Amino acid sequence: MSPLSIIPAGTNAIVFDAYGTLFDVHSAVARHAAQVGDEATRLSEIWRAKQLEYSWVLSLSERYVPFWSLTQQALDYAFARCPTVDLSLRPLLLDAYRSLDAYPEVKTTLSALRARGLRTGILSNGDPMMLSTAVASAGLSGELDAVLSVEAVKVFKTSPDAYHVALEALSLNADEIVFVSSNRWDIAGASAFGLIPIWVNRLNMPDEYPEFPPLVIIDSLEGLL
Repeated sequence: MSPLSIIPAGTNAIVFDAYGTLFDVHSAVARHAAQVGDEATRLSEIWRAKQLEYSWVLSLSERYVPFWSLTQQALDYAFARCPTVDLSLRPLLLDAYRSLDAYPEVKTTLSALRARGLRTGILSNGDPMMLSTAVASAGLSGELDAVLSVEAVKVFKTSPDAYHVALEALSLNADEIVFVSSNRWDIAGASAFGLIPIWVNRLNMPDEYPEFPPLVIIDSLEGLL
């Protein structure tokens, strides 16, 4: 089997979702789990779920608010749902979210893909400042050709306009770009748009959106290699 066997011939760029794909969205709470207490896991899950829900509601309502604002609002909602958690931890958790942990295989995978002549990039709901800080703190600046935010079009994924940002920035057609995400809804959106979608199913979740399938499913980014 060729080392590039899951990446179709004619691919010129590999574009990654950021949150949940390159960066562990639960690492912010995990860093302060002892202080958060018994509801750490629940707080983190609510925080993430509401962050995404807010983005979808705004997009359907044809409204846009920067993702960092949604992240703060979602954390406030999570605190309201978990009233035993000390509200004084809010600044610490937000600071931690700005510099989320990258998954351990991220840097080596990006480096290996670039060594094979493939361009690499991020396409994220995150606003530019969030992404710049996350990429720098994870030491990934030298491994990415483009760090792209949907803020350019002011609509969140899964809007087709959001995925079109990658085509414009890279001057490529959709069938030249592999899009990698751990979020199955994001893979559905990329598939519908015409990108080549690869799903990183880290948690062995059941498949869904059968009408918008991934090209292939992998359990970590190392599966790209």
